[in-house]
Amino acid sequence: MGGHAKKLVPDLVTTSKEYFDEAVGSALRERKVQTTIRVKSYLVDLLDFYLFAGNLFEESPETGKKKTETLAEMYLRAANAEPTLRAEILKRLGDTSLYISGFFGESLKRKVVDIDYYAEIGGSAYGSLAQMISDDAAAQVYLDFSGRFLDYVEVLTYISERSFVVSQDDLLRLYDRYVLTGSPQAQEELSAKGLLVPTPFAKKVIKQ
Repeated sequence: MGGHAKKLVPDLVTTSKEYFDEAVGSALRERKVQTTIRVKSYLVDLLDFYLFAGNLFEESPETGKKKTETLAEMYLRAANAEPTLRAEILKRLGDTSLYISGFFGESLKRKVVDIDYYAEIGGSAYGSLAQMISDDAAAQVYLDFSGRFLDYVEVLTYISERSFVVSQDDLLRLYDRYVLTGSPQAQEELSAKGLLVPTPFAKKVIKQ
C-alpha cells in the first residue's frame, strides 16, 4: 500500500469564501434566481464580511467603540457627505439592509420598521450608488440589487435557515439586545458565535 494507498477521507477543510460560494450557488439554484457571476461573487463577499457580528456595526472615530446607527441616519449622512464618502456609506447601507433582511427577517416582522422598509431604503441606496460610480460593471451589479432586492433577500434567508446550528430565536433575541442596549456581553456572545456556523448543509468545516 504505502505511497500507492488511495485517499479515502475527503478534504473537509475549506476557506470561508469557498463555503459561502457553495452556499450561495445552492441557494440561487433552489430559489431559482438567475444572476451573473459578479453578483454571486458580491454575495459571497458580503457573507464573508458579516461572518462576525461586529462587522454589522461601525466603529466610532471618537470613542473607538462600535456604534449603532439607524438606516435613516445613514442615508442622511450619505446625502451630506462628499462623493467618495457618500459612495462608501451608500454601499454599507445597501449591504447592511440586504444582510439584515435576509438573516433577521423574522425579527423585522415583529417591529414597526419591517422588511419592506429595509428593501425600500436598501434598494434605493444601491440604485443611487449605481448612478454615481464610473465602473459600469460594478454599476450593473448595484442596479441588479436595487431592482431585485427581495429576490436576494430570499437567497440569504435560504442560506440562513440552513446555516444556523443554534436557535434562530436565541440569536435574534441576542442581536436585538445588543442593538437596543449596546450590551458588551451580547456583543461578545455574537462575536463568539458568529452569524453563520457551518452545519451538515455545508458538509465542511470552515477554516479561518
